[in-house]
Amino acid sequence: MRALPHGRAVSAERDKHREVTAARANIPTRTVAGTRKVTGAGEVTAARERTPARNAAERKSSRKITPTREVAPMLEALPEPMRRAVDDFERFLALERNRSAHTVRAYVGDVVSLLDHAASLGAHSVADLDLAVLRGWLARQRRAGAARTTLARRAAATRTFTEWARMVGLAADDPGRALSSPRPHRTLPAVLGHDEALALMTENQAGEMNERPTDEALELRDRLIVELLYATGIRVSELVGLDAGDVDRRRRVLRVLGKGAKERTVPYGLPADVALESWLVRGRPRLARSDSGSAILLGLRGGRIDPRTVRRVVHDRLRTISGAPDLGPHGLRHTAATHLLEGGADLRAVQELLGHRSLATTQIYTHVSVERLRRAYDQAHPRA
Repeated sequence: MRALPHGRAVSAERDKHREVTAARANIPTRTVAGTRKVTGAGEVTAARERTPARNAAERKSSRKITPTREVAPMLEALPEPMRRAVDDFERFLALERNRSAHTVRAYVGDVVSLLDHAASLGAHSVADLDLAVLRGWLARQRRAGAARTTLARRAAATRTFTEWARMVGLAADDPGRALSSPRPHRTLPAVLGHDEALALMTENQAGEMNERPTDEALELRDRLIVELLYATGIRVSELVGLDAGDVDRRRRVLRVLGKGAKERTVPYGLPADVALESWLVRGRPRLARSDSGSAILLGLRGGRIDPRTVRRVVHDRLRTISGAPDLGPHGLRHTAATHLLEGGADLRAVQELLGHRSLATTQIYTHVSVERLRRAYDQAHPRA
């Protein structure tokens, strides 16, 4: 038998372990061009495996972001040239900048609000924007009580829009380059203590399982949710997007799709792997339907789990922990990062684990650790 080159051998071994993950959860596989692929209800690619980034790009290209109820009337009232500019800017953010649906919706809403303000001053197109209009709009937002973080985001959206408008020829210059934004206050995130995190992970494990198979399946799923969120620090959107092909049980790592459709590999520990095993063998098959596809986490009706369900699960389970703050999935992300740094992890390693673009974003967790140390010192030292 001819030996495979090292890179292909590693890839084949990885695919084998991903097939094992799929098989344990009864996720169907099909053979494509000599290799086995985990498939869902949709069409299987004949040439190469669909990656999370490719799937995200295809989903973005096929859907338009629906404006919020507050934004839709303002958008309809804009002059036609401005409406066309908003549509083109939305496509630019989604397809070229690869921004998430949440970011696109926020930026488009900010731009519509800006153009509505400009139109009230007599502007008819993007070319009529100038620095005075931009500053006047932000000043009006500040008087209306917008938070500094909100103003900073709206200023960033404005700068992105005016830069794009000049780039595509809708404006002769870029007035947003001279627009400054308020420095947002950095508030320290609330996190769980080590004892609270341990209590959350072991909550209900000693108790008996529910008698009904569906209830037992949901309990196993909910345990896995909190285990993976705390073990990996991934975002809720990354969690719900996990497919069978994204899990490597042998190496105990996940392949996740973060902001900007950037892939990264995140390790997880043995307790999370035990929870994953229980869910795949005893939980997921009870909820799976013919159209469940390759999603790891499922909702009650067998579809991919919704982020709102994950948030409800985390809030509900934390309410059972005495003295624990009321946190959502992002609070478990903060907790994981803080505990890693308190345990001696390198700041750069935590940055890579969380998928932060800037190290400055990760550094806030060093402040959390110092604040916790300060409180412990004040409480315990006789001369504090």
